Amino acid sequence: MTMKLELDAIDLKILRELQRDGRMTNVELSERVGISAPPCLRRVRKLEESGVIKGYRALLQAPALGYDLVAFCMVGLKHQSDATLKGFAAAMEGWSIVRQAWMVSGETDFLLQCVAENLASFQDFVIEGLTAMDNVDTVRTMLTIRQVKDAPVVEIREG
Repeated sequence: MTMKLELDAIDLKILRELQRDGRMTNVELSERVGISAPPCLRRVRKLEESGVIKGYRALLQAPALGYDLVAFCMVGLKHQSDATLKGFAAAMEGWSIVRQAWMVSGETDFLLQCVAENLASFQDFVIEGLTAMDNVDTVRTMLTIRQVKDAPVVEIREG
């Protein structure tokens, strides 16, 4: 279980700025949040060490790399034992087409976000990968038309 870290207004400003641009220098970040560079760096390191900041990465445009299809799969398993759920989650690690996955409650067990080069490669994955698994009962797919919102994962509000 994760404990919520006590964050002050400066910490929240740091998180907001890093979420907008994770490549800025510490000096630029310190100027944006209104403190000097050394304490800013200490705060960033504290946020990293505590797990509030999970990491940094480049956000790529999938179509520019030849990945033109984004789809979601809702997967229902035949059984929901702990071993079955963990086994399915482990199988996903080997599927590069699955970019994000969530175990969910309700009518389905897993929601998968898939990014593929084209419809044929996505269909191959669904037929040869997902539905071929012994423990998979149902697979419902949704092809996306276009993305209409791409916001940061966490909204940082004033404290």
